[in-house]
Amino acid sequence: MSFFAALGDRIDRIDSVVSVGLDPDPARLPDSVRDADLPRFAFNRRIIDATHEYAAAYKPNAAFYEDPDGWRALRETIAYAHGKDVPVLLDAKRGDIGNTARQYADLLEHADGITVNPYLGGDSLQPFLSKAEKGVFVLCRTSNPGGADLQDRELTDGRTVYERVADLAAGWNEHGNVGLVVGATAPDELESLRDRVPELPFLVPGVGAQGGDIEAAATAGLADGVGLVNSSRGIIFAGEDGPNWERAAGVAAKRLRDELNAYRG
Repeated sequence: MSFFAALGDRIDRIDSVVSVGLDPDPARLPDSVRDADLPRFAFNRRIIDATHEYAAAYKPNAAFYEDPDGWRALRETIAYAHGKDVPVLLDAKRGDIGNTARQYADLLEHADGITVNPYLGGDSLQPFLSKAEKGVFVLCRTSNPGGADLQDRELTDGRTVYERVADLAAGWNEHGNVGLVVGATAPDELESLRDRVPELPFLVPGVGAQGGDIEAAATAGLADGVGLVNSSRGIIFAGEDGPNWERAAGVAAKRLRDELNAYRG
């Protein structure tokens, strides 16, 4: 089954489009997991136990795992999430050419989808796009303020860079496995891009700690009911100052699910 078909089934089954970002910053891990063999996995496992009934997907960011113990923790995390029947999207933002791109694409042997950077053009993404059963989310209009430095620049044909990226991504969608990353902190662009590429599911970061527009994320982020709205710190560190931190994460995930569903209809 393709990534988006499986994701659609998961969304329908649990009535949620919440993506939980598993970004276990070592400096913020609770004392109760610091002495574990793999502290990041120990933390993620308890977060997954507390949130899986509300999670359409988990999204670990590769930056928090790029060391020997980190890669072990990531593999264990992916396996544990799969054991709960939840797909995993690796937020890696990869994009390169030739052998390098093919090596990066091998990350998809473990995860169900990945985020990619289109800056080097279509050939740099082919090793990812050719894996028809895997999801590929192309960075388009990101949630950070500096994204406008390049993404909002107007081209000679009147389109912005992010609009050009969206149009290219629609053309790359030969296998039906392409989506876009569009931040909830840019609700006008989010809505205009939904009109521009109605067939592409979006991964919408920026809600929660970044204060993105939940209504826009819920209404414009989905294509035929399929898409993801991500919160990382707003869920996993919702209770970092208290003893019941995993319970707080579950409460935060449920709250976001309910807020999004109020607009999904």
